[in-house]
Amino acid sequence: MSARPYVIDEMISAKAIAARIEALCREIHDEFDGTDKLVVVGLLRGSFVFIADLVRELDLPIEVDFLEASSYGDGMESSREVRILKDLRGAIEGRDVLVVEDIVDTGHTLNHVTRLLASRNPARLKSIALLDKPSRREVDFKADWTGFEIPDEFVVGYGIDFAQRNRNLPFIGKVRFIDGPA
Repeated sequence: MSARPYVIDEMISAKAIAARIEALCREIHDEFDGTDKLVVVGLLRGSFVFIADLVRELDLPIEVDFLEASSYGDGMESSREVRILKDLRGAIEGRDVLVVEDIVDTGHTLNHVTRLLASRNPARLKSIALLDKPSRREVDFKADWTGFEIPDEFVVGYGIDFAQRNRNLPFIGKVRFIDGPA
């Protein structure tokens, strides 16, 4: 059985992403200026490219940690059941924390993760998402910062995958399925 063929149309260029990250980092710096150390928590796997570019641009003392949550598996639709597959290595109690997500779709994952982390009593807890699809929201949740608001399109690239493919694209691309045999 072969996968359904598709092409990828560029939606957001690498240059536009870099410019937006630069602007977001100025806002994040203003929020966390004076922090002893900002714990930047990347949600694996989709945020790894975004978090790498983000922390290189931030002029703050930073510690990076990762949490892996899943509500998709290899599919295109959220299961709405969020599972924590890998937890943080360090404690965040009394610390400033920034949660980094690749895309907010239904809102279930980021809502679940921020509630979990809030229960660990950080000093401040903020969130940032590279992409936001507000038309798909099922949970009343909005990241504190958003890179780009996008329509309800299936996207890949810049860390975001389709069945573990296309994470390495330097841009955000819209997946367009080609009509024909599946």
